[in-house]
Amino acid sequence: MPRIAVIDYDMGNLHSACKGLENAGATPHVTDSPIDIERADAVVLPGVGSFDPAVQHLRSRNLEQPIKRAIASGKPFLGICLGLQILFDASEEGIEPGLGIIPGKVRRFHSEPDIRIPHMGWNELEFTQPNCPLWQKIATKSQVYFVHSYYVDPIDTTIRAATVTHGSQTVTAAIARDNLMAVQFHPEKSSTIGLQILSNFVAQVKIMVAP
Repeated sequence: MPRIAVIDYDMGNLHSACKGLENAGATPHVTDSPIDIERADAVVLPGVGSFDPAVQHLRSRNLEQPIKRAIASGKPFLGICLGLQILFDASEEGIEPGLGIIPGKVRRFHSEPDIRIPHMGWNELEFTQPNCPLWQKIATKSQVYFVHSYYVDPIDTTIRAATVTHGSQTVTAAIARDNLMAVQFHPEKSSTIGLQILSNFVAQVKIMVAP
């Protein structure tokens, strides 16, 4: 089974993320060791919480460069929720610079009458990259589980793999570029659809590490 490094920086629901990966047929390994990240077949960066503490924790553990090297190496990489947002340059939520791997900014939802912020609960995906490996065996308009007040706004809109609509705002729900994939929603909380998405990621890892 492929060995997947799940990065521990005190900002993720690691248990549920690991459980989802195990159910998808992988061996997740929770770690904050740059050596473990380098040796892994793939990397998952989960995240729950606020932008500034997340990047501060990553940098205090000297994980910024190992993450960048892992992505540059071509190994499959999956960001989840806050693990998507911190890949960007900056966020309206805080003042810390993000990792700057994806050009763009993290923005707050605009207030609207009868629209709740945070955007919380089940909502439909609209695929903008229908052939993205994450969407194999997943129907468009499938519902996944979101909890967020901020959304990513990439400068290069072609990197969007899916969008979601909350009120009058249609925002990025997932990105994909080569080996780098990341989602705003929580696949580990998204029932059978989420498990299929994690299984699709694991399938990509198996393809990449096949002899």
